Amino acid sequence: MRFIALTVLALLALPAAPALAQTGASAPSIADKLPLFARNNCQQIRDPGNQLFCGDAELSAAAEKLSTAVEARLARLPDRLPAIEENAIWIRQRNLGCGIVGQTAVRDDEFERVKACLLKVTEDRAAIVRDPDFDCLAANTAAGALICADPSLALTETELNSQVLALIGRLDPTAARFAFAEYGRWTRERDRKCNLVGKENVPLEELGSAEDCLADYLKHKTDEIAAAKGDPKKVFGRQVAAKEPDTDAIDFCAARIHAANSCRNFLRINRVYALDSQVNDGEAQVTGEIEMVVLAPFTTCSRVASACTGTCWDASTGRPQPGATNRERSAAAFNVTRRLRIQRTFAFVKAADGWRCREDELAPVNSGTAGGGS
Repeated sequence: MRFIALTVLALLALPAAPALAQTGASAPSIADKLPLFARNNCQQIRDPGNQLFCGDAELSAAAEKLSTAVEARLARLPDRLPAIEENAIWIRQRNLGCGIVGQTAVRDDEFERVKACLLKVTEDRAAIVRDPDFDCLAANTAAGALICADPSLALTETELNSQVLALIGRLDPTAARFAFAEYGRWTRERDRKCNLVGKENVPLEELGSAEDCLADYLKHKTDEIAAAKGDPKKVFGRQVAAKEPDTDAIDFCAARIHAANSCRNFLRINRVYALDSQVNDGEAQVTGEIEMVVLAPFTTCSRVASACTGTCWDASTGRPQPGATNRERSAAAFNVTRRLRIQRTFAFVKAADGWRCREDELAPVNSGTAGGGS
């Protein structure tokens, strides 16, 4: 039987950290209540909730239905990464709501109550996710909320998403990876241009002035795709430059580096800020801050850490550890929804079409912090 609760439900088929045995989790009182426990090697799973999904036939079947609904949802979204993050947050809330705290094993006398809770919320979630309107209702940004609240904007975005997916579907895997990175950058650029960054908790009635900006941006991108007449290379895959050595320029750099290193499975660029710039004779040095969200666990000193965040990290302090070596690597990992922020100075050169980034990797970083998540 295919076990999907850990790999598909929790991480939505993204690469996962090796499972660790949970102290006390294989106690006979719980294992005896899970018919599939031994056959599926559930003792290797450290998360108590996922152990129940692994060893119980009813919970496993419910997780299978939810996984199918989630995959269908992801298939209709050009940018899957915010949806993956939203699902990871829901899983953490699911555990807490059903009385599972951290890695504490489920007590024998609590088993039936916890199982019933997990079964109900999983079945309810599957029904909700199957509704196409959920894509809109799950929006966790100010722009997403505004688009959701305006039927015309929602329709325009849905049509744009469909056109983007159709175009990217014509590209080879490598080009498609860069195209998805570019699409994510569009979204960040849109939010900056419409002055919606950091306004997730602002009432919608106070954001009305941004609606015209959103409409114009969506129309511009829709027109750009229509003008390409089905050729994705006229929309994606072009070398891009920024008008000025600013936040947009930093975003071009970071998106390209993440795409080149296949970071989208592990990290999503959430926000980008230009903090300082020095311009002289057609060259520029721009210091920027890049905030990333962890979408799949990875060890704090690994190839992913180095290539996608520019540094190894000290798990105990949440600070960069750029001088770490293979000998100093440990099994410590960043968990899903953790937020990492790095500051780095990028070099740019002015060309005929604008400012182009000279950097091919994020290392070395100037500074950084890791926070949030669990």
